[in-house]
Amino acid sequence: MYSSKPAYVFGFHGLEEESGKKILMGEDMLRHSTNSYDWLGHGVYFWENSYERAWQFANEKRKPKLEKPFVLGAIIDLGVCFDLLDKKWLDFLGKAYLDMEIALSEAGKDLPSNTSFNQNDFDFKKRELDCAVIRYAVFLAQEEQGISFDSVRAAFWEGEALYPNAGFKTHNHIQLSVINPNCIKGLFMPREKVDSGR
Repeated sequence: MYSSKPAYVFGFHGLEEESGKKILMGEDMLRHSTNSYDWLGHGVYFWENSYERAWQFANEKRKPKLEKPFVLGAIIDLGVCFDLLDKKWLDFLGKAYLDMEIALSEAGKDLPSNTSFNQNDFDFKKRELDCAVIRYAVFLAQEEQGISFDSVRAAFWEGEALYPNAGFKTHNHIQLSVINPNCIKGLFMPREKVDSGR
């Protein structure tokens, strides 16, 4: 009953400049990420209200490295949201994990694992278990309750401690995975703040 979010949010997506400008001009479109390790299952990924984090991500060393990093802004209606900041959906995700564990066991299959991409990855960024459980939960919600999620939302504590014994980390963020592309209501090129003389 309370899963539909009443307001729009800004989302920011880091990508190659040429691709971003084609999407802005309507010559191409944002595509779902379908990696087995995507943190929030399959969908179009955004950093909620954090242009800076999207820019940082676009500039990170990775393969292949972006030649011209670019950030695309989006106005997003989260619609019916599988919001992992909501206790109800956290509990449902836990249930989905248990159901999936039983189903895989009965089929003689192992659960996937969250692992590291390399020895410097302390955040276990290769999240094959989380991806599988979220995808299973989205399926269960549809099958058991007739709920079709439009988006998935979660907070992540990522990176190094900001200061000794801190509960805050350098890469904390809220991430969105948009399942239903119709929830992306508009795209824009973020701009610098203009000095209004105030």
